[in-house]
Amino acid sequence: MILVMQEGATEEQVQDVIDRMVDLGFTVHRSTGVVHTVLGGVGPEEAVNPADFEEMAGVKQCRRITSRYKLAGRPFRPAGTQVKAGNHLVGGSALWICVTVSGASPAQLETLAPTLAAVGVAALRVRTPLRANDETLQAAQRAAAAHGLSLVLEVSESTEIGLADWYAGMLAVPGRSMWQRGLLEELGRLRKPVLLERSNAATVEDLLISADAILRGGNYDVMLCESGIRTFVTAQNTMDLALIPVAKKYSHLPVLVDPCLGTGRRGMAPAMARAAVAAGADGLSLDIHPGSESSAAAQALLPAQLMPLLTEVRAIASAIQRST
Repeated sequence: MILVMQEGATEEQVQDVIDRMVDLGFTVHRSTGVVHTVLGGVGPEEAVNPADFEEMAGVKQCRRITSRYKLAGRPFRPAGTQVKAGNHLVGGSALWICVTVSGASPAQLETLAPTLAAVGVAALRVRTPLRANDETLQAAQRAAAAHGLSLVLEVSESTEIGLADWYAGMLAVPGRSMWQRGLLEELGRLRKPVLLERSNAATVEDLLISADAILRGGNYDVMLCESGIRTFVTAQNTMDLALIPVAKKYSHLPVLVDPCLGTGRRGMAPAMARAAVAAGADGLSLDIHPGSESSAAAQALLPAQLMPLLTEVRAIASAIQRST
């Protein structure tokens, strides 16, 4: 159930409504906007008459929501959500750029970090097994902190959350793990941003239901990431760029795109990155490999490709009144 308070409703009126919702068995999630306060209630809405709430002082509108993703749905935060990730906001006017460094040594990570920060990258992500006292994780943490980057680590199951939380400022859920309800509920109790990737077999509704499972725990700093769906073409995946406007219509959460994982081909990724920005993506997740082309995975961009690509997406962002 979604309940919108009137402009200028007092804190006492808001609390009276919350108290009544709790008495009726609802779990209440509050969103305070510039003009209106919105209360999202998860509970026995079929047994409640919305008119009973609309007669309470300070209430503008109350309606039942039949959606399976009540908290991730656009009505909960009509103005949209901006997620604070380190020194940056995701979901505002500026594009958020995350770079995953594959196969880098600790020394290479510490060398790359200042270069990435200098070209406008906001977050550093490393793909490495999560092990305590791992040199790569320690180097990534030092490098990110020294240059104002958010460190992003992947968690595939609940047992990895503790170690990832120790090192990272943001956690990422790979598409293969977006179905794990226990993992999502644990992340809902965390107070760090979560990047939720879409499985290549998931619908947009599936993705929003998974996001809702995190939001129900009270963690509203969730970002959606399109990383490709199953394909018939000569690529690892097909980039479903239509997800961007669809997700923005039905959800308030920021939407990112991973064109490297989404195509599996470095030759295709730049075109999809440009298209994603033009389609309204709030940010990009890009893979690079610090070595030569002969040693890089097929999806990883080479460092020499990164700067030209960022210059191109900045031009596109400027054309649609966004910045980087």
